[in-house]
Amino acid sequence: MLTDELVRLAIIGDGTAFTRLWDTHIEGLRSYIKGKMKNLDDFYVDDICSRTFEKAFRQIKTYDPSKSQFNTWLLTIARNTALDTLDHENRARRQMVYLDDENRQTSAMVSRIEDGDDTALENIIHEEDQDRTQKCIEGLPQLYREIARMRLVDGLQYKEIAEELDMELNTVRTRIRRAKALMDKMKDNGDED
Repeated sequence: MLTDELVRLAIIGDGTAFTRLWDTHIEGLRSYIKGKMKNLDDFYVDDICSRTFEKAFRQIKTYDPSKSQFNTWLLTIARNTALDTLDHENRARRQMVYLDDENRQTSAMVSRIEDGDDTALENIIHEEDQDRTQKCIEGLPQLYREIARMRLVDGLQYKEIAEELDMELNTVRTRIRRAKALMDKMKDNGDED
């Protein structure tokens, strides 16, 4: 089946067509990202590919074949996603504080330095946020509930979740992103009550 026909089917909501678009374009997308961003390892390349297709899936109805080919549109999303990822990583690195400047191999990294105990108000706000998060997780479809709890409540890393649930790492990432998006909608709409 031609890409144009797959795109047409994906626009009307055919998930199988979108999966075939993934199968058709994933290797080209990986090559493009590796060629443009030579300093990225395979983990980041796969993550960017996954995010790119997730964005393309959400935005497929905005794709206009009269303006560009699907592959060009997809590569533009990939480039922007890669730049966003690198920008996020650079911002995270700027927030690092090294405790041992002499020997960076043994240095510890902290995101912020605590200046004392939380105030009573901060404790209340934290507890309310935790309760709200719990309520939102309970409102998620079963597919996302356990993974969201493991990440957002238990604080497990993606790799730990993937190992515990015997699931692909990219699947874990995608489900967590979708769970967070659903939870954000619930919070915006006040549906978590």
